[in-house]
Amino acid sequence: MADRPPSERVRVYEVGPRDGLQNEPTPISLATKLRYLELLADAGLTEIEATSFVAPAAIPQLADADELMATLPRRPGVRYPVLVPNLQGLARAEAAGAEAIAVFTAATDAFTTRNIRMTVDESLTTFAPVLARAGELGWWRRGYVSTAFGCPYSGAVSAERAVDVAMRLLGLGLEEVCFGDTIGVGVPPQVRAIVAGAEDAGIPLDKVAFHFHDTRGTALANVAAAMSVGIRCFDSSTGGAGGCPYAPGAAGNLATEDLVYLLDAIGLEHGVDLDGVLRAARFIADALGKPLTTKVGQAGGWDAATGQPTGRA
Repeated sequence: MADRPPSERVRVYEVGPRDGLQNEPTPISLATKLRYLELLADAGLTEIEATSFVAPAAIPQLADADELMATLPRRPGVRYPVLVPNLQGLARAEAAGAEAIAVFTAATDAFTTRNIRMTVDESLTTFAPVLARAGELGWWRRGYVSTAFGCPYSGAVSAERAVDVAMRLLGLGLEEVCFGDTIGVGVPPQVRAIVAGAEDAGIPLDKVAFHFHDTRGTALANVAAAMSVGIRCFDSSTGGAGGCPYAPGAAGNLATEDLVYLLDAIGLEHGVDLDGVLRAARFIADALGKPLTTKVGQAGGWDAATGQPTGRA
């Protein structure tokens, strides 16, 4: 598969308010979450995964999903997807005014059984009526294939297996499928293998996204590999917040500020302001009582004309 010139606009899909916060033990107020979402939109992000409509007891940090979506001021041109696990979650999302959803399965039964207490097959059966109803409502729909690069319980995962699950998800009516490196073990050859498998299976590359974790420092290398073979949508989280609880002690998601800096330096269009992202990253880091430890969060951006850093606190 030949490299492709990175000429198209890149979509930066922000997951900080959902994936970034869901495992944080420090309670975050509704007002803080709403301000965080406002700062993200101020930074030019147009796809912001806002919350999750799973059982409140399962993820206490996001137990205010109903109130958050009902009170969230919607920016024109900004999509606010929410995660839903089943029809009950969908009904809550509908009542709260959601207009875009994401569902989540994995490439291995070992992971889905422990994470959502269903096999992959059972999860797809559960999602079928959810996605059908969302389609009737005219909502945008996304599906995650977690553990697409490796599973904490069963080890290596083949590209063929990840693509097979993605094909089955797309068959339920999704607009987009996202391959997740849940425990941060993926490397560029695996990225290329998944993209090649997706193309061979007939999946249009504009329906493919990647969700990389920076657990072992390979997230940006994986982004570069994916871009070289035609992928133009990447998940990220301001401040690198979040990550997988099954990778103890690991770094979190690919940081939005690190991704945006790379895209700026390469010269790719994406519409996101780095200084605005850094303001949002510092805001949520302060709310969590944590230092901002991402590479660009510490160093800032860089002004090539003056040689000086930009966007530093």
